[in-house]
Amino acid sequence: MADTDPAELERQIERTRAELAQTVDAIADRVSPKRVAARGVAKVRANAEHLVAQVGDMVGGVAGPKPVKLAGEPEDLWTDDRPDLAPILIGVGAVLALGAVVVLWRRRRR
Repeated sequence: MADTDPAELERQIERTRAELAQTVDAIADRVSPKRVAARGVAKVRANAEHLVAQVGDMVGGVAGPKPVKLAGEPEDLWTDDRPDLAPILIGVGAVLALGAVVVLWRRRRR
């Protein structure tokens, strides 16, 4: 330690201070409310897109290809090509709205 030049020590101290300042800035940026909210919104959006894709797959399976017509079946057995999606979509919307209300209500009670 006695062999170390004082100017070199000052340079090391300044370098360490600069690195520490960068680390503190990075931590402050990561925990800032704006960034936390943005990450939360991105996560909710990704979950919602996943849910919509799953519902679309389920509904697509319901409205999938027509079954093979067997001999002796009546002609008008498969006249309705598409199921009525309105009740399904209304139900999904109601569940999402109710879930949002419950989450908000719980947060206000805290």
